[in-house]
Amino acid sequence: MHTIAAPVLFAFLALFFQALATQPAQPTPEHRSSAPSTEAPPLPTPTDLILERTTLPAEPGSKATVERIVYRSDGLRIVGYIAYPADALGNKSKLPCLVFNRGGNRSFGETDDRWAQMLGGKAAEWGYVFFTSNLRGSTGSEGQDEFGGADVNDIINGLGVLDALPFADTSRIGMWGHSRGGMMTYLALTRTKRVRAAIVGAGLSDMARCAKLRPEMEENVFNECIPNWKTQRDDAIHARSAVLWADKLPTDVPVLIVHGTSDWRVDPRDALDIAVKLQEAKRPYRLLMLEGGDHGLFGDHKETYDNAIRDWLDRYVKPEKPKLPNLEPHGA
Repeated sequence: MHTIAAPVLFAFLALFFQALATQPAQPTPEHRSSAPSTEAPPLPTPTDLILERTTLPAEPGSKATVERIVYRSDGLRIVGYIAYPADALGNKSKLPCLVFNRGGNRSFGETDDRWAQMLGGKAAEWGYVFFTSNLRGSTGSEGQDEFGGADVNDIINGLGVLDALPFADTSRIGMWGHSRGGMMTYLALTRTKRVRAAIVGAGLSDMARCAKLRPEMEENVFNECIPNWKTQRDDAIHARSAVLWADKLPTDVPVLIVHGTSDWRVDPRDALDIAVKLQEAKRPYRLLMLEGGDHGLFGDHKETYDNAIRDWLDRYVKPEKPKLPNLEPHGA
């Protein structure tokens, strides 16, 4: 099994402790970033989707290229990142892809240059082309964060970023979301058939429960982000709660659900309940409940979470023809 160095993942997963923050983020005038080293070369294939590409300074010893990008989604300028092995352009074989869906809301919990280098660099080391969107309403991005509304388009439209990269095999795409990003992953799976497998870590699947257990989330995040929350609350909750429409998820996309049993930000029952619904709907899934694990899955469970993510990707995304599980009753 392959593991991620503890300092790297600990630093990255610190974002997820804030993934469902009770205080709304305040935008800053400029995007957090380290000084760019060079401008990325023009794309080999013409596209008007990617508006800007800036290569970040390489981390010492890294074999990955990480770029901050601005791309177009519904006419809005959206900040995101891509990463890939440094030798990808000279490699004749195309590489599988990983889309990461961030947690948090607005600019709070967004990916910045340092996190992109850590997470994107690790995905590139695994042999994947990496893409993540900071979504509308984040620092440097236009539009309003709707916490699972029109902002889902930023993920779907972002798949075109991968299409523009000549070394990306977009017939092999995996998607990973943590916290709010888990909710976004469920939503994205109902909107595209391009994803082969998904990972949901500490994912929100029951918004009504979250609002009940954490009223400050409802007031400071749901009410401020979701359009017409006060007058269309029930509709907004239903639209964002995968536990209510698990049968709408694809039949051929295995979902790995990972959740800590001591998570107070997203109730562990969100994982248990969506797993029951997936079982009833005969959807392929694996449920991994980590005893005593917190929202960020720190500490003793870090390695388990890391290995589970990579194993799932290597099992269902990387192979040219992955073998899906047999969901019909069978055996002795």
